[in-house]
Amino acid sequence: MTIDPDFLDELDRLDASLKQQTSSLKKGEHESPNVGEGLTFSDYRRYAPGDDTRLVDWRLYARTEELFVKQFEEERNLTVHVLVDASGSMDFGDGDHHKFEYGAKLGLGFAYLTAEEHNEFRFSLFRDEPERLDTGKSNRGEVLRLVDRLNDVEPSGDADFGTAFEAYAESIRSRSLVVVVSDFLGDLDALETGVAALSRNDVLLVHVLAPEELDPDAGGDTIFEDLESDLTRRTYFGTTLEKRYRQRLEEHVEAVAERCRDLRATHVTVRTDEEFFDAFASLWMD
Repeated sequence: MTIDPDFLDELDRLDASLKQQTSSLKKGEHESPNVGEGLTFSDYRRYAPGDDTRLVDWRLYARTEELFVKQFEEERNLTVHVLVDASGSMDFGDGDHHKFEYGAKLGLGFAYLTAEEHNEFRFSLFRDEPERLDTGKSNRGEVLRLVDRLNDVEPSGDADFGTAFEAYAESIRSRSLVVVVSDFLGDLDALETGVAALSRNDVLLVHVLAPEELDPDAGGDTIFEDLESDLTRRTYFGTTLEKRYRQRLEEHVEAVAERCRDLRATHVTVRTDEEFFDAFASLWMD
């Protein structure tokens, strides 16, 4: 891999509004915007002289003719869990369009800006089981260390979404945002089982597709290779087969999206020929 850590400096130069307009996936819904973010309603208590009158529940007063103030508790900092698919099918695409490299950078972007917001991140790869790469330090130095680790990764093997996600879900101790970056090529029932295990948290599935697989540069007598099993097949890739291929790919992407909707997970498709910072900004603000 050839991830250049200088891209983190570009993230620093993104417009400040990128951080201010994060979605409810990362910040959560708050009961009272009048008393600031990061607060959740917990209980009432009787009004005492000196209490902030903005916290008085006037509707309750209208019913009881007694003054009560709302009490709030601070929300815990959010933990963002990043899971990047390192199976063989992610070893596809040319140059900057390489699926694993592009997807890993998206994951690193989430980790980096999460740390910049003084929240915690966890960063893992997965194939048939999760492999945690971070050491628990949520800072720029840790992200730079992850860049070095990821540049040594060679995607290989099969992805088992069910087993990997179920195992990872057991490690999550508080409500979190889980960001999964993958091409989701595999058994859809296993994917549904895995996402269901994660779904007590907010889940964002980033579906990475390379332009070469969306518009394959193949024609006539062609040898196709399965990157996860190394099996090859020689066939004639003509107009009819090309149409069937495109239809099956579209059906697969839609099937992933449909199962995500059923589980209330967010599914976003990203092409690796999209300008990286535009793609990342749309995900971060989604």
